[in-house]
Amino acid sequence: MRLPHSPSRGPGSPDVQPFYDAATGSLQYVVSCPQTRTAAIVDPVLELDPRAAATRTALADDILAYVDETGLSLAWILDTHPHADHLSAAAYLKERTGAPIAIGERVKRVQEIWRDLYAMDGFPADGSQWDRLFADGDTFEIGALKGRVMLSTGHTVASITYVVGDAAFVHDTLMMPDSGSSRADFPGGDAGELYDSIMAILALPDDTRLFVGHDYQPGGRDPAGEATVAEHKAANKHFAGNPSKAEFVRIRSERDATLPLPDRMLMALQVNMNGMRLPEPDAKGRRVLRIPLDRFPFHG
Repeated sequence: MRLPHSPSRGPGSPDVQPFYDAATGSLQYVVSCPQTRTAAIVDPVLELDPRAAATRTALADDILAYVDETGLSLAWILDTHPHADHLSAAAYLKERTGAPIAIGERVKRVQEIWRDLYAMDGFPADGSQWDRLFADGDTFEIGALKGRVMLSTGHTVASITYVVGDAAFVHDTLMMPDSGSSRADFPGGDAGELYDSIMAILALPDDTRLFVGHDYQPGGRDPAGEATVAEHKAANKHFAGNPSKAEFVRIRSERDATLPLPDRMLMALQVNMNGMRLPEPDAKGRRVLRIPLDRFPFHG
């Protein structure tokens, strides 16, 4: 589903086209340079029916259709972190376009954690499944646009934010102002680190457009993914009023303790820690995922 376009505000400012996946509440973005017509795709979704363990590429194909329709040249496929609630379509899009895939360098720590959980002792936890691993402060280009990377841990140990001109893709740190912030209880997550990451994001200029990774449409409103730093400071339900770190950690931890695991998590992480690639088929064409038993609490 295509959401309203967020146009460039002038030199150095990107055009942003959001796409929404209603099944997981996920936001995906095409970030483009108006001057050179060069683009990056951020956090694309590969659809998964968790009951049937069946995948499809309709959402990713819609993004590719938009890229073709608007005459864009694809420079990057960027993920902000290894997602727990959905499969990434990065590997599929690389196969279709040849564009390089990238993620934060701390994905190696996520690979180490989940290699143990999946009992995949021979799995290479070195990040070699991606074309580029970004460190905090690294820079990149999308045509004439300059981008930089901010380490934004807390939701996961590997989370990063992409800042491109006056736009920042903040993944699963902040939600929209009426939802607050994202959970921090997955393996490697930390509510205190999440607070520090969000405070660094809110230190960006007030007119910076923040594009979030999820929207669950509280109150049944239409899906949205964009709000400015100033709007978050004024109205974000977890950060308006400038809470202390201790108060935020208390609120976040109490909320997280009530949440079940995402229904796609144990399938998604095995794919997303492997360069967003589905398992290789065997000689008979069969793809099989592992599922760790009794490693997480029963939630009934």
